[in-house]
Amino acid sequence: MTVSYHPGELAVQERMGQADIAQHVGRMIRADIPHTAAAFLAEQPMVVLAAADDAGRLWASQLVGPAGFARATGERDIVVDALPPPGDPLAEALRSPRRLGMIALQPQRRRRMRVNGLAEPTDTGLRITTEQVYSNCPKYITKRGIDEWRGGAPGSVRRSTELDTAQQEFVSAADAFFIASADRDGNADASHRGGNPGFLQVLSPTRLRWPDYRGNSMFMTLGNIAAEPRCGLLIPDWRTGSTLQLTGTAEITWDDTTFTPGAQASIDFTITEVVDIANASPLRWGASELSPVNP
Repeated sequence: MTVSYHPGELAVQERMGQADIAQHVGRMIRADIPHTAAAFLAEQPMVVLAAADDAGRLWASQLVGPAGFARATGERDIVVDALPPPGDPLAEALRSPRRLGMIALQPQRRRRMRVNGLAEPTDTGLRITTEQVYSNCPKYITKRGIDEWRGGAPGSVRRSTELDTAQQEFVSAADAFFIASADRDGNADASHRGGNPGFLQVLSPTRLRWPDYRGNSMFMTLGNIAAEPRCGLLIPDWRTGSTLQLTGTAEITWDDTTFTPGAQASIDFTITEVVDIANASPLRWGASELSPVNP
């Protein structure tokens, strides 16, 4: 079966010389939810969503709940019994139907699955009609386990247009983040990026850079950025439950003099808005074990 990629994805695949691999790997993508994927999703206490707000800005947001809060209810239906906390940029946006990407990540076992489709609000959260369902390899995922589930309401919400000194230090120490991107038709996607601390570089209070390491060759994130530069980042504080959400625009840099060793490209991200939420998640994660394949 031939996989249907959009022009941005095809252009990046051709540039990277990986178009044939992308066609082969892309056969894993399906509209329905395999039994193994449904079982995996039902075990997870956290998912990350990607969507645009009513102004068209892309954001990545974290949802948390007891195992089963996100679950398959049919061949192409997923119910999520949660919404982002107050102050989250998608809290209001997800109360109306919109294109959405979702990733369920299990750091303990370095596993993940991705879902793209159409979300509609329910009384308790969301119902997603799936259009793309697939898994990714364990590369670049930092292993960590959950130490505790701590109650209490989310804390303060701080908004700005640039990173302050403490936020810059936090970003520079990150070993993982999530990225929301979309194609020109607004089809959103949520993806994970991981590496050794420092792989996400702070160039200035409004500019970041990260390397793109070899992955599944489909280039869904880079393909989206090539077609539509708007994107969003979520950088979780695994220890405290706080989150840092950024929205802005991204640009792929092909000049190999900027590359981190092991990277096949780099991405420069320009920040237009920052949302910092204290205690956004009740999950408290323990000690980290970096991926052995990190460059």
